Amino acid sequence: MDVYLTSLAIGGLGLVAMAVSGTGRHGQNHGSGSHGHSGHSHAGHGHAANGHASPAHSGTQTLLALMSPRTLFSVCLGLGTTGLLLKSALHGPALFAAAVVGGWAFERFIVMPIWNFTLRFASEPALTLESALMSEATAVTRFDANGQGLISIEVDGHVVQLLGTLDSNTRATRATVLAGARLRIEDVDAARNRCTVSLL
Repeated sequence: MDVYLTSLAIGGLGLVAMAVSGTGRHGQNHGSGSHGHSGHSHAGHGHAANGHASPAHSGTQTLLALMSPRTLFSVCLGLGTTGLLLKSALHGPALFAAAVVGGWAFERFIVMPIWNFTLRFASEPALTLESALMSEATAVTRFDANGQGLISIEVDGHVVQLLGTLDSNTRATRATVLAGARLRIEDVDAARNRCTVSLL
């Protein structure tokens, strides 16, 4: 089979498969950089705060971008299309060089803007109860003698109330937990809609 026709087929099928499966959107979300450490200040990394990326870091980002499936499929599609269009005018190395340039231009100026525009409308995945681990909660009721009471936490912008149970260390201190007390989520049992908490 002709190399340019093969490249066209691989690129087209690859991009369609990514669009249907949402692979590109998944990759985009990994770039947010939050990793659940919003409460920690990394003061020791002052160079990142100033926005001065090292050449090695920039080179790594460029390499990863070139290795992404979307980039590879886009370049293949552009390369194949350019090669087939120019096949009657160019031959050999000149045709291949022109096809490579066409593949890069197709990815850079057509696919990338369309893909980025589409991702602007992609909704963020909803957070689950497990995302509240180690976050702050508030006691809604006074905790009983068994160390249990109703608590409220914020999950994905919504206030959720569920059963809270004091951890063994807090229960050992015989601490009294009144309504309004600030607590920390130590463990989450999403299946039973309850949490293990400790006093802040």
